[in-house]
Amino acid sequence: MRLKHLALGLAVATALPAAAVTTQAEEGIYIPLFTYRTGPFAGSGIPIANGMADYLNMLNERDGGIGGVKLIVEECETGYDTKKGVECYDAVKSKNPIVVNPYSTGITLQLIPKAAVDKIPILSMAYGLSASADGNLFPWIFNPPATYWDGASAFIRHVADAEGGFDKLKGKKIALLYLDAPYGKEPIPLLHALAKDYGFSLKLYPVEASQMQNQSSLWLDIRRDRPDWIYVQGWGAMNPTAIKLAADNNFPMDRLVGNWWSSSDDDARPAGTQAKGYTGLDVNAVGTNFPAIQDILKYVVDKGKSQVASRDKVGENFYDRAVLNAVLVAEAIRNAQHLAGKKDVNGADVRRGFETLNITDARWKELGLPGFATPIHLSCSDHNGHNIISVVQWDGTKWLKRPSRWSLSRRR
Repeated sequence: MRLKHLALGLAVATALPAAAVTTQAEEGIYIPLFTYRTGPFAGSGIPIANGMADYLNMLNERDGGIGGVKLIVEECETGYDTKKGVECYDAVKSKNPIVVNPYSTGITLQLIPKAAVDKIPILSMAYGLSASADGNLFPWIFNPPATYWDGASAFIRHVADAEGGFDKLKGKKIALLYLDAPYGKEPIPLLHALAKDYGFSLKLYPVEASQMQNQSSLWLDIRRDRPDWIYVQGWGAMNPTAIKLAADNNFPMDRLVGNWWSSSDDDARPAGTQAKGYTGLDVNAVGTNFPAIQDILKYVVDKGKSQVASRDKVGENFYDRAVLNAVLVAEAIRNAQHLAGKKDVNGADVRRGFETLNITDARWKELGLPGFATPIHLSCSDHNGHNIISVVQWDGTKWLKRPSRWSLSRRR
């Protein structure tokens, strides 16, 4: 079935306000991107939006789409606001999207019950509800390559390694500095359970969205409590503020560990050399030294078809993270076309495509992204893979990968 829908531009990502209605009919595989280029979370949202759109549009420019079908890439601006995100979903679902990328845990939680009804898979890549990794319970939700529970586990393993073993955690003070939103709260139950298991005390420091750049009083509490380690589950303007205040308060930077959404270049860069030693979890490589990233530069950026502010923003951590997200979408479409025996696939087809994802090291190389990410294998029951999580550290100007890596998969 040839997909019919409304779109503004030909194979170029266009930002739409929530509930926007467009007028030009087009044929192709429709991929809406829920993005936020404005507001207090724009610092994190802009590189994510650029990386997703640029990779998908590169496939259009270089390959003519996927399987001979053009990709119609359209943005809907949410401002990281759950209500606007739901409005975006309601605006696009009649256009037969093959997948929705909410890029917000709050939005994802609202869309989970809608997905099965509308038969639209939700890709919440390394975010959203950790429990939705269970495909038996959440057949339309996919969240590879790791969940927030995986991230919290990896953080505690990192602490145990640094302290000399899990038995050394007893009596330690470990803190969670988190955005006071569904995203920030997601690891709390697991951290409470791990605290009970290993005998450390857990301190919680919530940051309201309205106070992201006004954390001074909170850091007075941190100075008083003197935690041994702090795990940061922040987003947007919260992250650079926290890193700068940690440095100003002489907190050991190598004991301030961000999750993979708290380790962008723009999170650490504002603190300059003070941020040296800040540590983060990661699920993708960085840089432009990959054939596929070079193709993005050649076919999209250098032709003025990208919204990146400057060429050197390509290859930064969150940009490349979004490329990973877009690769998952593209590979699910390819699988769906093969399984369904047709080029114009729908959401139900792409759901099957996600459940058969098997991106091996060899496949990453074929995609022009050798060593870019861990092999990712999903199934009907496992919609995450619980894959390898790496540790990176800021050297004052860029991220360096550390030796520690953990595989959290039950298969390994």
